[in-house]
Amino acid sequence: MKKRTLFLSGSALLVGLALAAKSIVFTVPLEPELIELSNITPDAPLTYQSGCTQFTTSTPIDRHGQLNVLVWNIYKQQKDDWKAALNSLAISSDLVLLQEASLTPELKQFVVDKSYSAELVRAFDIFDTSAGVLTLAKESAEKVCAHTAIEPWLRLPKSALLSEYPLSDKQTLMVVNIHAINFTLGTEDYKNQIEALSQEVKQHDGPLIIAGDFNSWSNDRLETLQQQVKTLDLKEVLFTPDDRMRFITGLPLDHIFYRGLEVTEAHSMKSNASDHNPLQVSFSLKTQL
Repeated sequence: MKKRTLFLSGSALLVGLALAAKSIVFTVPLEPELIELSNITPDAPLTYQSGCTQFTTSTPIDRHGQLNVLVWNIYKQQKDDWKAALNSLAISSDLVLLQEASLTPELKQFVVDKSYSAELVRAFDIFDTSAGVLTLAKESAEKVCAHTAIEPWLRLPKSALLSEYPLSDKQTLMVVNIHAINFTLGTEDYKNQIEALSQEVKQHDGPLIIAGDFNSWSNDRLETLQQQVKTLDLKEVLFTPDDRMRFITGLPLDHIFYRGLEVTEAHSMKSNASDHNPLQVSFSLKTQL
């Protein structure tokens, strides 16, 4: 397992805000790594896989043409109510896409209790606890691939996970769970991350979902994102009600984009269990002509 260790002051993490004068040790993989969490026990040692992993599976992820998806930045489970909220939100969800997931014993226990198929992209470790995007599913993926992009200021990676699932209509659903680069002066690094993921998915001709925390807090960032969405022929999910977290500019940070599916219901709701509000959408498979 290749890795490098970074020593970053607490003030660097908050970009100039003064914190306690002590160093925090981060361990950052030299290349994107996956942590497979299916069939584990909470105290079992973790194994790391670079790049992509394939699985043997034949069970569709949808239920008779219906697919429920939860998207949520879980804020490293720093709020007291995160577990109760996640338990409640996940009950009816076939796919759960989490950003800022911290692989604590409590979160591992949640995965075990729910018997999820689960993969986390190891963006970095803090005090030996891995963090990154985490995708949970009621059925196993056929293939998963880890991606990371370095934050230019903090030098810590943001992560994305590409997963492929069989559908009951014999198509393959590709799902991208993303936490986008945040702290930049311009949009070059942000654009590079989004474009790199677009290149990965553009050859996929089946149904597609791209969702997560895009950190689209400026008009320039939102325009960059929308340009890539257009090239992939994606639509954006519209929420009723729409209680997504918004930056001081009034722009939402979290989005769900899709194609090859139909939206039957979509809403976001206020929650005290994270600094972001969860998004829920119900899809149905399109009738094949």
